[in-house]
Amino acid sequence: MKRVFITGASSGIGAALALRYAQHGATLGLLARRGESLQALIASLPFPDKHRAYAVDVRDHAAIRAAAMDFIEYTGGADIVIANAGISHGTLTEYAEDLPVFESIIATNLNATVATFAPFIAAMKLQKTPARLVGIGSVAGIRGLPGAAAYSASKAAVISYCESLRLEMKPHGIDVVTISPGYIDTPMTQRNAYPMPFLMAPDKFAAAAMRAIERGNSYAVIPWQMGVVAKVLRMLPNAVYDFAFAKAPHKARLRTPAP
Repeated sequence: MKRVFITGASSGIGAALALRYAQHGATLGLLARRGESLQALIASLPFPDKHRAYAVDVRDHAAIRAAAMDFIEYTGGADIVIANAGISHGTLTEYAEDLPVFESIIATNLNATVATFAPFIAAMKLQKTPARLVGIGSVAGIRGLPGAAAYSASKAAVISYCESLRLEMKPHGIDVVTISPGYIDTPMTQRNAYPMPFLMAPDKFAAAAMRAIERGNSYAVIPWQMGVVAKVLRMLPNAVYDFAFAKAPHKARLRTPAP
């Protein structure tokens, strides 16, 4: 009967994780910008009355803190906090209009992860039950991808940040788990106009992620096939990597202001 707080919970990976944990009896705090989608999701979950919805933009750090404090007061603490909120758009440094998109991606993917974890740590240090902070990275954070500099940089930063946090939390018995998804069939990836190897359904991803979280794995790539790809990418010399990926297809750039 765990207490689980998830950001970016209204669709995709977040919604799939919410359903998995609800089916296992967890009490959920679900946070996302789209309040109506959150309410619809909660209505579809087992025992909807015991879950809390927070319609919050994760770039609003004060609002995240208020939601976290409400959830802690409601449940008496949190066993698992999953900082899942994230956005992805193609970006090119040469275009001045892409700078706000860079800033929005970093704010949503990296800074919001810090703001999500921060309010829970003091309570986690005091509780008797195991506590886990879960950051969602990406295989795109392993090596920089052309046309996706902001997204790759943000996810590389999440991976490194969670590694630092893991060492800081170790003396307090708080596990930090980093999960790097490959291609998961969500609204974010459905916009991609290029092949996506090892594309995985959200429910299957959620099941695998839940197992990794329960085990307290420090780092996991899901699906496992992308873990093999990630290890190979890490080992490639720059010259080989550049030759292989310089002409890789680019994610579409954002033509309107970032959300």
